[in-house]
Amino acid sequence: MTFTTSFTAAPDDIDELGHVNNAVWVRWIQDLAVAHWDAVAPAEHREAFVWVVTRHEIDYRGNLVVGGRASGETWVPEPPRGARFDRHFRFTGEDGRVLVEGVTTWAMLDRASGRLVRIRPEVAAPFFDGMPE
Repeated sequence: MTFTTSFTAAPDDIDELGHVNNAVWVRWIQDLAVAHWDAVAPAEHREAFVWVVTRHEIDYRGNLVVGGRASGETWVPEPPRGARFDRHFRFTGEDGRVLVEGVTTWAMLDRASGRLVRIRPEVAAPFFDGMPE
């Protein structure tokens, strides 16, 4: 299941080279993932668990200037492994060209204890069009 939302480059997002700073792309990657979780997870899961990034792999292929818009999409192609899963993402410009893409590894924590917890099938299911076997 792919989740999509849009981003617009604001003046504060722009670096000395005149385009969106790499740190902003990382923030947008996180914003995209959190928006996906908020959109598909039931309230009891959002209240019980929180996600943390354990790894980013990012390819920068293009950029945006002030006012430029990107469509961000994200998806989870494979079932979780213990407390972790890989989330893929891609940002495309209004012309359809890929600007930034990659994979992040996320780990799920129990919100109350702050400890890693195994991702149960019912927590993973909303990320798929039917839970993979």
